Amino acid sequence: MTETKHTFCRICEALCGLEVQVENGKITQIRPDDQHVATRGFACAKGLKQHHLYDISDRLMYPLKKVGTQHVRISWEQALLEIGTKVNQIRKLEHPNSVGMYVGTAAGFGVLHPVFAQGFMTGLGSKSMYASATQDCSNKFAVAQHVYGFPFTQPFPDIHHTECLIVVGANPVISKWSFLQVPNPAQHLKEMERRGARLFFVDPRRTESAKVAGEHVFIRPGTDVFFYLSFLHELIHTGGVEADRVARFMKGYENIQELAQAWPPERTAPITHIVPEKLREMVKAYREANGAAFYSSTGVNMGGNGTLAFWIQEIINAISGNLDRRGGTLVGKGVIDFPKFGRKRGLLMQDERSRIGNLTKVNDAFAGGVMADEILTPGPRQLKALFVTGGNPLITMANANRLREAFSKLELLVCLDIQMSETASMAHYVLPCTSPLQRPDLPFIFPLMLGLQVKPYLQATKAVVAPEGEQRDEATIYLDLARACGVSIFGSAVAQRTLELSRKLKRTKAPNGQPLLPQEGLLNFLLRITGQKGFKKLLKHPHGLPRPAHQPGSFLGQRVTTEDAKIDLAPAILQQEAQKLEAAFARELALKDHLKLITKRAVTTHNSWTHNFEGFVQGERQTNYLYMHPEDAQKRGLADGDTVDVRSQTATVRLPLKLLPDLMPGTVALPHGWGHQASKMQTARRTKGVNVNILAADGPDKIDPVSGMAHLTGIPVEVFRAAGPQAENSWSGLPEDVWQDQD
Repeated sequence: MTETKHTFCRICEALCGLEVQVENGKITQIRPDDQHVATRGFACAKGLKQHHLYDISDRLMYPLKKVGTQHVRISWEQALLEIGTKVNQIRKLEHPNSVGMYVGTAAGFGVLHPVFAQGFMTGLGSKSMYASATQDCSNKFAVAQHVYGFPFTQPFPDIHHTECLIVVGANPVISKWSFLQVPNPAQHLKEMERRGARLFFVDPRRTESAKVAGEHVFIRPGTDVFFYLSFLHELIHTGGVEADRVARFMKGYENIQELAQAWPPERTAPITHIVPEKLREMVKAYREANGAAFYSSTGVNMGGNGTLAFWIQEIINAISGNLDRRGGTLVGKGVIDFPKFGRKRGLLMQDERSRIGNLTKVNDAFAGGVMADEILTPGPRQLKALFVTGGNPLITMANANRLREAFSKLELLVCLDIQMSETASMAHYVLPCTSPLQRPDLPFIFPLMLGLQVKPYLQATKAVVAPEGEQRDEATIYLDLARACGVSIFGSAVAQRTLELSRKLKRTKAPNGQPLLPQEGLLNFLLRITGQKGFKKLLKHPHGLPRPAHQPGSFLGQRVTTEDAKIDLAPAILQQEAQKLEAAFARELALKDHLKLITKRAVTTHNSWTHNFEGFVQGERQTNYLYMHPEDAQKRGLADGDTVDVRSQTATVRLPLKLLPDLMPGTVALPHGWGHQASKMQTARRTKGVNVNILAADGPDKIDPVSGMAHLTGIPVEVFRAAGPQAENSWSGLPEDVWQDQD
């Protein structure tokens, strides 16, 4: 029997509408949904091939326990009992905070998974939450909390109307738009250019996005904050500030004026490599546009000064009059006013400090870059047990080799996943989860609760195919883990009993016979309490149901959640961090002739989990490469195809070289997400790539103190022709005192 079902992708923010062909319970083909109200018949290669990632011979089907060096199948009853017993032992003998959780990116693209994961930790009484955001985006959450009053207040470019868009450190054609749902980015960029918008892509590499539309501007990796400061300087100097708007809706402008004075473009050009004439041309285009916007993503976020850079970006958008303006940056509305709701209840704003480094939580998560220290450092509240859900930190986190050592010391490591990733391969227990296509869902929190969509709409999906083996959805798993640990989900006995009773009364079981929370009922309840159509009614709109369009002028003076309802342009904590800029500038001058390493993505890869499909890793794609400009290769006597060693202060990796003229000289690029040889994924472990993140440093003195961000791009490196056994790490390029200043 062949059926065609409509759903949407949950790999990234784009949420592309999909048309899925199912034969005898198996997905045989995925096509873009041509009738979708927003995604307009687009889907990327990963979305269209994702069933090959889920329907594989080594897909996790049953709970596993590590016995010796092997993982053996056990029952759910045994897994829950043994995990619960160990968690209780650690909580009683140590502290609830000795049980931690790492939440990966995949958890965030569903509605119930992250809610129940947090609910489980709340039930345990543990504050030890870690998240992948501190690898790629928590700078944006930290800045938003201090400037706008809530971490999820994230203005976005009004790309359908803007006349000037400056994109820094982002490549939406390959990576989509971080936080914002923009399907088919290439088409949107072409449409913007056709209607006359000026587009600038500021990046150390001429990216795929820059090749589609607009103009590319090279920038030295890790110097974004100085580009922003000079842009701010010129904006103020040329009268580009809307003083009346600033006076009415903002505070702290005088501090910003003082900060900007020291950074004219002539001063920063030697390190950014953006000549003053080009920078002033960009300022002029931005000023003269009837609606302009800055947008940035991971290239800025992970560059070492991502918090200050994003802060200055938001200041520019605000004081120029482009915040809350048609064609500028907008603040969306979700199904409820979530920032107001969250601020009132203290959600995502806990003032907790890490045991190691005294680092504050951001978005209710501690810095992942100190997790190894929290495990390896003895003392009260030492991390002894860890749940990993929707992520693979042994590939994605800084200094992953040290983290692997730390994980080996844990008394309990539990991994919830769909495949035997590097992290799952180390776990004491592995619990098999459903894939996105095996569960009902709504769009995740950013579009649903915050309206982060260029074209607002709602959509619901039923499960497209049934779970297999003994797979369970994460919400059900966390409810049962709570009972096994002798606690209540969300710390509420009423919630625990109610959810268990609802499952019992409805006799809810998955098609594979596994116990199942009534997920559609929970999603329906969420829709109902927010005043939306119920789940079943939404299903009658298989291509999505449009919501009201974004309204410029609806944010300032109305939805800002700071204490005085004004934008705080100069929060004290960010001003304090800005005092370090002179030292950072001096370091960049010292590094001006040194190679800097950036990351790079391909359309067939997504973080660390898409390499277990043969079709994505065939031929030349079986490994990652170090990309280098031909001029830099010639200086070092290197040729295309040579094997090279890449050395940072932290580690050394060895891999093949490819020449890439699109790179800025002095920049090398190494794609992330590789290094699967230690995993138990049959296809991925045969690949030859290396993990770029072992070159990045971890530890409290290497972490941004405001955002908890690790420094994962713009890393100084040396590159040599490989000869003999791979050398032990021995950094020789810079005096030690330069590195000490970098802390």
